[in-house]
Amino acid sequence: MEQVLCVVQDEVARRIASPHGSKQYGILSVLLQAFYEITYVFQMPPHVFTPPPKINSAVLHLKRNNRQMPLEQREKLKAFVKLAFSSRRKQIKNNLKNIPNYQDMIQDHILTQRAEALSVDTFLNIYSII
Repeated sequence: MEQVLCVVQDEVARRIASPHGSKQYGILSVLLQAFYEITYVFQMPPHVFTPPPKINSAVLHLKRNNRQMPLEQREKLKAFVKLAFSSRRKQIKNNLKNIPNYQDMIQDHILTQRAEALSVDTFLNIYSII
């Protein structure tokens, strides 16, 4: 599948498409942005549906990027990202403390940041190092 056009709850769409550094950026953002270029297309008000829901919806466009990863590695990446976001307000070094020798492999300035401050590329780089 090269492209997907989907309608989801607006709040979910904003989470998926949010950039690093924003409050909405999280596990879902990282995992989908790792493999897709994501565009928030537009919001859809409730009245365009029958029956109208009590929430706004949004259209997202997802276009597959060139990044390839075997299914087993994607599952491990998912576990790593979930671990990194396990305590959102803590520095990444506190969330990764159960990974042996991780401090020797990652630069100090990255370890003192929170997960939401790290770009998708940074997450993938850390994952490949660990």
